[in-house]
Amino acid sequence: MVFLPRNATIAEKKLTQYLLVSLPKDDKSKFLAQAGYTLENWQQLEQDLRAQILTQPARSIETTRYGDKYAIRGCLRGINGVELQILSIWMVANGTAKFVTLVPDKGGNL
Repeated sequence: MVFLPRNATIAEKKLTQYLLVSLPKDDKSKFLAQAGYTLENWQQLEQDLRAQILTQPARSIETTRYGDKYAIRGCLRGINGVELQILSIWMVANGTAKFVTLVPDKGGNL
């Protein structure tokens, strides 16, 4: 079992300019809003990813020229108590882990 470091990089821009804003394609803001995550409390999403998702085992999914890609499935309990099943993607390169994205976990093969 592999666990990624709890101090993995989670870029503020990834949360505030991608996940928590409404996008015409691949929008995730409405999904995250179900659990109470908004631009106003983006720091809570970062804290919850560290505390609730990075504590789960990571599964290696592929090696790319950018590094090794990992998936972590988990339950993200939002600030309003709503639980979201998510699949998060992380990249490890040069000994540094970083958050790539998350999607609703539909239980597919990955």
